[in-house]
Amino acid sequence: MINGFNPDFYKGKTVFVTGHTGFKGSWLCEMLLIFGAKVVGYALPAPTSPSLFDLLGLKERMVSIEGDVRDYEKLKAAIEQYQPEIVIHLAAQPLVRLSYSEPAYTYETNVMGTVNLLEAVRVTSCVKSLLNVTTDKVYYNPENSAHAFKEDEPLDGYDPYSNSKSCSELVTHSYKKSFFDERRLPVSTARAGNVIGGGDFAADRILPDAVRSIERGQTMFVRNPNSTRPYQHVLEPLLAYLLICQKQYQDFAYAGYYNVGPDEVDCVTTGELMDKFSAIYGQGFSWEKRSDNGPHEANFLRLDCFKIKKTFSWRPSTHIDEALSLIAKWTKVYLSGDKKQIKKETDEEIAWFLSR
Repeated sequence: MINGFNPDFYKGKTVFVTGHTGFKGSWLCEMLLIFGAKVVGYALPAPTSPSLFDLLGLKERMVSIEGDVRDYEKLKAAIEQYQPEIVIHLAAQPLVRLSYSEPAYTYETNVMGTVNLLEAVRVTSCVKSLLNVTTDKVYYNPENSAHAFKEDEPLDGYDPYSNSKSCSELVTHSYKKSFFDERRLPVSTARAGNVIGGGDFAADRILPDAVRSIERGQTMFVRNPNSTRPYQHVLEPLLAYLLICQKQYQDFAYAGYYNVGPDEVDCVTTGELMDKFSAIYGQGFSWEKRSDNGPHEANFLRLDCFKIKKTFSWRPSTHIDEALSLIAKWTKVYLSGDKKQIKKETDEEIAWFLSR
C-alpha cells in the first residue's frame, strides 16, 4: 500500500486509456500491465519515432485500437465492445508551440475529443470511475512569482493548448454536474504538467531536446532558461492518477478536481534544470541560451497541491535530482540500443517507485 494506493485493486479490471501511445500513456499502460489489469488503449499511432510505446512492445501485450478521439462513433464502439470499468483520458494535442501553428486542430482534439469521450461514457453503463487528465496550465496566469494556483481559481489558459485544456476542464465539470453525479459515476480531473522521464521523444520539450543533443554530440540551445516550472518525474502523477481512480471507484465522495505537482523545492528554472542534468549525465553534455523569438510561453508556474495531499495523504516521493538521475540512467540504456534492457530499466523504475 502506498499512500492508500493498492496495485492489486487493478488486477483483472478493464482500464480504457485514451492517448496510450504517447509518453505518459506508455508508462501508464506498462504500470497497469504489471498490476494485472486488462488494458485497452485508444489513440492515434505513436506520435514520435522512436517512441516508448514501440520500445516497450506494448502493442503486442494489450488491446491497442488505432483511432482519433474526434471520431465519436469509433470511440463509442470501442467502449461498448470492451466494457471498461475505469477510463483514463490522456489523448490530447499536448504541445504549446504546435498549438500556435495548428489552433483549430488543437481545439478539435482537446475539446471535442473530451466531449466525445464523455458522451460515449454517458450513453453506456459500464464505467465506474473516470479521470480526465488536463494540465497545470489551465489557470489564468498573471505570472506572480509569489502565487501558487489552487483548484478553485479561474480557468483561462493563454495559448491555444492551455486554453483548450481549460475548456476540456469546463466540459468535464458540466457533464459531471449535468449527468454523472445523478447516476453516481465518479468523475475527476487531474492537473499536472512539466512531466519528465525516460522515453519522452516529443519535440519542443526540454529533456527530449537534451537527449537529442547528446545523440548528435552537439551543444543544446535553451530558449527560456529563466522560466520557472514545477518539474516532476512521470511516475509521480501517474501513481496519483491511479490512486484517484481507485479511491473514487471505492467511494464517490473522492471525485473532484486535483492539482498534482511536486514540492516547492522542485520548482526550478530551466537553466537550473539543465545545469543539474549536465552535472548528473556528464559525458560532455552542455547547453547555452539561444532565443528563437518564439510565441508567448508562461515564465512562471507553480501549483498548490494541498488538496490532494490532505485528501489522500499523497506526497511526491522523489525530488528533482533523483528524477534527473533516473532519466540519465534510462537514457544511457536507450542509447546502448538494447531493447530488452529498455523494458527492464522501465520496469525496475516502476518497482523502485512502488517501494518508496
